[in-house]
Amino acid sequence: SGAIPSIPKKEAVLQNISFSVKRGSTTAIIGSTGSGKSTIANLIMRFYDTESGSVFVDGTDVRAYDPTELRKKIGYVPQKAFLFSGTIADNLRHGKKDATEQEMQRACKIAQLDGLIASSEDGLLRRVSQAGNNFSGGQKQRLSIARAVIRKPDIYIFDDSFSALDFKTDAKLRAALKNEVGDSAVLIIAQRISTIMNAEQIVVLEEGRVVGIGNHDFLMQTCPVYQDIAKSQMKGDTVHE
Repeated sequence: SGAIPSIPKKEAVLQNISFSVKRGSTTAIIGSTGSGKSTIANLIMRFYDTESGSVFVDGTDVRAYDPTELRKKIGYVPQKAFLFSGTIADNLRHGKKDATEQEMQRACKIAQLDGLIASSEDGLLRRVSQAGNNFSGGQKQRLSIARAVIRKPDIYIFDDSFSALDFKTDAKLRAALKNEVGDSAVLIIAQRISTIMNAEQIVVLEEGRVVGIGNHDFLMQTCPVYQDIAKSQMKGDTVHE
């Protein structure tokens, strides 16, 4: 597969970052565009290696893993969902090759895609065109999430994966997901406060540095950057959920 590139020092986008994502809990990362949020996901999956410092998964440096084996542990949903031509079922089987119909139905229900399947004569056999061009942005994102859920990975990484969803669907999906992930570790990268305000731990980034870490209430009291993000997204006196 070739050498994994390191991020050159002169282009380093993260500095002095240190936090843990624990099993059975949700850690969220929030910050403005260019703050380094997605870079953290890329480092966990070894799309890049660090120039200094280390990233550990289950207590082992990610550089000690075979990249393919490492990524089998992770259910990754990128900001821009990519679908394969075929059917909904075909796409779900990219997440789990031997997935049963029951498992596919369950994953779609968690991802709030069950309504689309029920409304189609073809159900799980509904056709998906190349890159999912016959699906809306929200539908593509939900199918991409279902594809990750069906794998039951050790680590879920949602890289701004809820941005294409309306607030109501976002909230329903996260509630269903909370009951599904069990003791997996969940990392949510987001720009919407409403998506991450119930996370056990929120990491606030600014220009590649951690400027706040804690839960929503703590950060609202102690972190000006988080306060500014929240205020810009508020309606009246509360963040809209």
